[in-house]
Amino acid sequence: MIIAKQKRQENIAEYLLYLWQVEDLLRACNLDIDKVEKAVIGRYDVDDKTRNEIKDWYESLIKMMELENVRERGHIRVCHNVLIRLNDLHMQLLANQDRFPDYHADYYRTLPFIVQLRATLPEQERPSELETCFNALYGVMMLHLQGKEISQDTAAAISQISHFIGMLAAYYKRDEEKPLFGDDLNDN
Repeated sequence: MIIAKQKRQENIAEYLLYLWQVEDLLRACNLDIDKVEKAVIGRYDVDDKTRNEIKDWYESLIKMMELENVRERGHIRVCHNVLIRLNDLHMQLLANQDRFPDYHADYYRTLPFIVQLRATLPEQERPSELETCFNALYGVMMLHLQGKEISQDTAAAISQISHFIGMLAAYYKRDEEKPLFGDDLNDN
């Protein structure tokens, strides 16, 4: 909860990846709040009030995962909503190439990696371009946590994807502070 709030304010991409990690953590604990309390909540050095807020947050995530039927895989609606919002912004930035040439250029530097990653899946199972980027970042993050190495080609791809998603996250933050576009998605 504490980390999620901070990441939500500072970097929406890190927030999304953090939520995915929390979902996996909750799955590892079999969506059992007692196991979560022992494995995670008990390690926080906070007062009782804050500890209870943290526990409530984890319990609410567990309930969401159960209600939204993502006990074993998939993501809660909160994550999907973040991806939808990021995708909307992504499309707006691309549609306004004259105002955001740096974003447009970085997207086209990243696109070959996205295409390559998406090509590994059957067409009906391919996620959106942005979700493909997040899946790649999350997958490499999990490999690092497991102490596994990645190839130089993978490292180069992840570096570009990370830069691109970082740029999108920065535009998201700017847009949150002062909207970059009007109500009309085609505003220039």
